[in-house]
Amino acid sequence: MARRMGETNMQYDVLVIGSGAAGLTAALELAETKRVLVLAKGSLTGGSTAWAQGGIAAVLDAGDTFENHVRDTMVAGAGLNDRETVEFVIEGAPASIDRLCELGVPFNRDEDALHLTREGGHSHRRIVHVDDATGWAVQDALLKAAEANSNITMLGGRTCIDFITDRHREQFSAAGRVWGVYALNEETGRVERHTARATVLAAGGAGRVYQFSTAPRGATGDGIAMAWRAGARVSNMEMMQFHPTCLYNLEVKNFLITEAVRGEGGRLYHPETGHRFMEDYDPERMELAPRDVVARAIDDQIKRFGLDYVHLDISHESADFIRSHFPTIDEKLSGLGIDMTSGPIPVVPAQHYTCGGVVVDLHARTDLPGLWAAGEVTESGLHGANRLASNSLLECFVFGEAAASDILNRWDELQEPPAILPWDESRVTDSDEEVVIKQNWTEIRRFMWNYVGIVRTTKRLERAKNRIALLKQEVEDYYGAFRVTTDLIELRNLLQAAELIVKSALARHESRGLHYTLDYPETGELVKDTVLVP
Repeated sequence: MARRMGETNMQYDVLVIGSGAAGLTAALELAETKRVLVLAKGSLTGGSTAWAQGGIAAVLDAGDTFENHVRDTMVAGAGLNDRETVEFVIEGAPASIDRLCELGVPFNRDEDALHLTREGGHSHRRIVHVDDATGWAVQDALLKAAEANSNITMLGGRTCIDFITDRHREQFSAAGRVWGVYALNEETGRVERHTARATVLAAGGAGRVYQFSTAPRGATGDGIAMAWRAGARVSNMEMMQFHPTCLYNLEVKNFLITEAVRGEGGRLYHPETGHRFMEDYDPERMELAPRDVVARAIDDQIKRFGLDYVHLDISHESADFIRSHFPTIDEKLSGLGIDMTSGPIPVVPAQHYTCGGVVVDLHARTDLPGLWAAGEVTESGLHGANRLASNSLLECFVFGEAAASDILNRWDELQEPPAILPWDESRVTDSDEEVVIKQNWTEIRRFMWNYVGIVRTTKRLERAKNRIALLKQEVEDYYGAFRVTTDLIELRNLLQAAELIVKSALARHESRGLHYTLDYPETGELVKDTVLVP
């Protein structure tokens, strides 16, 4: 068979993987002096940023303080947070909001001041927002700024396969320095080499490892899996956040009902008895309890009473109030025959956010020289055992800036990439069994939901572990025999992410935050991250 190589090497000063809030924040800062290439799987707007309905948490009101926000974050994170990181991010929030305002993000206002709403787990109103579609407005502003910058090149339709490291040099080295990435051009089917003096990983989370998730289709743990294979540590992967209120509708999958509905007075009820059940689980905070508490309460109601869903009701507020605060949700529900101004919304929990990930420090550095990371792909120490609502976009801005600043400060130390071997397809053929990918994808997501979901047991985790071991060999054999496709790359990464989640869950012998196990229902005295080393 003829040897079929990847396309010509494409080299820039800095490579950014991911076109969401973290990636574009870093790119815009770097592009003041450097040539930046941004790669995105699928479309440039296909990541999680555009899906964020709620807003951005920031202390902007005179009655609030950084310490209040820090305390709320630490409480939600069940003490597993790194306090230095929490302070770093929260204190950086006002400057991040100022930069977004300069970019033209049309935040809601009360006359001259920004309008602040409140969400579960927050002791004060501190959520800056654009109606109920903040993420889309932020994504749009960042993308327009990046498109207008002549130093930024953006390529969509690129599925990253693996990091280029020293072992891919023409003169082989065993060192772990990252020089860029091999990526599949989804249009041509060819594998390209993209090299740079510095690489920023902002590829998002691993939500699609679960059968029910609010994450976008591309959230298959690519960045986490690639970093792990290249030799980076990952931490706290057992901490998968489940959003309490995803719309239950057989026609529409994965439509999120924002936290702010509860923040503005929405109540949860048993759909048959009308009982406001949160008073049985958290009578003080009720619907404003952190997400893990509310999600477990809903899960318990559904399992105990054999329900398909519970009711979220804000119809006691005026129709004008509801439509002005939640126009996107109201329009979507109306199209499905649900009037949230006059009756309840059927909701179920769904996986929502990956709180663990690639270990980074306050400069956004990973374990691998040449690789920085920001956003949901990381475990920075901000979220701990549970993410506080609307801290996620904030983390993207602060750590995107941190990565860019550190790269610029260390620029003179960063070498030009060496000669890199092209992608070798000399021993593979086109697949004749695509059904294998679809079957394994479906199986992984189903057993992860059933065995590694909101409530866990050691027996269920062991079952998942055994299934992963069998599938991993099958997928690796398939990967070694056939040319890569986006579906195959995602399946490989999905399985790797699932393995890391299960390993981490088995290692934590307590219940803390998002990790709740019936075998260890108490929270231990020792507060310790679950760190996995390749």
